[in-house]
Amino acid sequence: MNFKIYFARKIALVFLFLYFSILSSGIQDYSLPEALKVLNAIEEIEREQSRADKKTLKEMVITESEFNSYVAYRIENEKAEILKEFRLKFFRRNKIEGKIFIDLKGHKAPKFLKSRMTLYFGGKLEVKDGQVRFNMKDLFLEGQRIQLRVIDLILYIQAKIENRKVSSIKDWYEIPYGIKDIKVHRGKAVFYY
Repeated sequence: MNFKIYFARKIALVFLFLYFSILSSGIQDYSLPEALKVLNAIEEIEREQSRADKKTLKEMVITESEFNSYVAYRIENEKAEILKEFRLKFFRRNKIEGKIFIDLKGHKAPKFLKSRMTLYFGGKLEVKDGQVRFNMKDLFLEGQRIQLRVIDLILYIQAKIENRKVSSIKDWYEIPYGIKDIKVHRGKAVFYY
């Protein structure tokens, strides 16, 4: 085998190893311009609440990439203690799949939980009467299907660490101020305000 081809393959393997190591460590790359676009969209929705003509709804389209950049930006800037990565993939008819990377190192957590976990999930976003919830259908821990109540356990632990009210995956939440409806399509979410 040619030495150059052998060397190129070795270099490629090293880069792949580093790439997957970074992904598994929970470091989430993002686009600052995309994150800022979402922040500007939030400000615009808030400004629009003072307009006189509220009979017709306006819409704001946020792409999957922009949304994920915004979430990664918030995780980094708010120095999230447990949540290190949160990514969503948008599909038709409000279906969503996602990945969460959680780091419990240095926190009091039950011994049966690993200190670092990657969760994958799928379900449907539901919007009703000014409230929203994620109706989770599937949940996997490191590729193995697990019970949905594990999410409630993680939410309980996070609430105790952050000294706030305990919530459940089944809870309905108020839609953020000014937003009337949310529709998820392949690769984008549409916010009506």
